[in-house]
Amino acid sequence: MNKHSKKKRSTDMYTAILQLKTEEECMKFFDDLCTVTELQAMEQRYQVAVLLEQGLIYNDILEQTGASSATISRVNRSLQYGADGYSIAFERLGIKKPAEKL
Repeated sequence: MNKHSKKKRSTDMYTAILQLKTEEECMKFFDDLCTVTELQAMEQRYQVAVLLEQGLIYNDILEQTGASSATISRVNRSLQYGADGYSIAFERLGIKKPAEKL
């Protein structure tokens, strides 16, 4: 959600998510919360973010995920200018950017 949104966000759902203890519990919660299509879209966007973080190019990401170039571009924009949510998750999961070439 846009950080400049004027509507106050409810924290109830996020608090509920933090109560889940296993991957299985989390999957069950999201299965109840979201449609299959919504889950597939979120899972695809996350995979795109991981691949972008690992330094893959758009064509390789499209081939691996089936994501459109518009989706890849939106995810890339979030990685570059978003709220750093991906960065927090990647750091905690040990997902690192490739070393820069000299």
